[in-house]
Amino acid sequence: MHSAQTVQFFIDKVGAMRDAIYGGRSPCFASCPSGATMTEFRYVTVEEVIAAIKSCALDVLPTPQLKLVADLIAPFLCELFNRSLTTATVPEAFKFAYVTPRLKKQDQDTNDVRSYRPMSNLLVISKLLERLVHQQVSDYLTIHNLLPCLQSAYRKHHSTKTAVLKVLRYILLAVDSGDLSVLALLDISAAFDTVDHDILLLRLKTSFDLDGVVCSWFRSYLACRVQRVRRGSSVSASVMLLYGVPQGSVLGPLLFILYTADLICLSESFGFRPHLYADDSQIQGSCRPDSFHQLQLTLSTCHGCCM
Repeated sequence: MHSAQTVQFFIDKVGAMRDAIYGGRSPCFASCPSGATMTEFRYVTVEEVIAAIKSCALDVLPTPQLKLVADLIAPFLCELFNRSLTTATVPEAFKFAYVTPRLKKQDQDTNDVRSYRPMSNLLVISKLLERLVHQQVSDYLTIHNLLPCLQSAYRKHHSTKTAVLKVLRYILLAVDSGDLSVLALLDISAAFDTVDHDILLLRLKTSFDLDGVVCSWFRSYLACRVQRVRRGSSVSASVMLLYGVPQGSVLGPLLFILYTADLICLSESFGFRPHLYADDSQIQGSCRPDSFHQLQLTLSTCHGCCM
């Protein structure tokens, strides 16, 4: 597999998936509850910068070395980060990534580009800034109870166990009541790579009231991102990203679960019990045995709306 082939494959795949998902439709969003708004970031402190330094095998700058001089460089990083947060500007160098194709499963064909997941290798300094932004946004979402309650991924005290137990409870309650139960498992291909930036920014503003400088900062964060695919000694040409959030970033997972939050209320509007884990959606429904045909039709309609 050559780097150029990998780049073109992911571009073609993402473009096709994005067209299939959106198809020119205008998005509709749930509104943010009154009283919740976040229009600016607070200043970060030197102590917060030092605490945000964490190990990561993908970092270009060795984290142990960075920790050795953290006390010396933290004040300068603090000034840099605060300027970024107050001016709503993300440095161009922070928006460049080397993409390392990684096998999704060890038993998959190594010569097939579809067997790989594109992981973004980002600068350690850019990920420090992302961690600080992530903390402030997460605190805001938690305080105002805005995080999707039925999403178990990328959240404290939520895991695969949470998702499994929730869905299993739905099924057992239906069976105990003498009902038939149906479970639909939805998985979006290339999910992180199909995120539309304009739709995401509108979602952040409308559904979560991330406005003002905060929204402008995220616009800068998403705009003009560049990546190159690297495999061994082979490196592809640079490609400008028109959509998607980086896999391997700190903010990418949070942005994705906010982007897809309305899948929950959409499924519930059809009478189903949903639960999400990252880009995997579980939709459970039940009915009396003589109404199963109608349940199938409703599930098909719900599936069409979700996709």
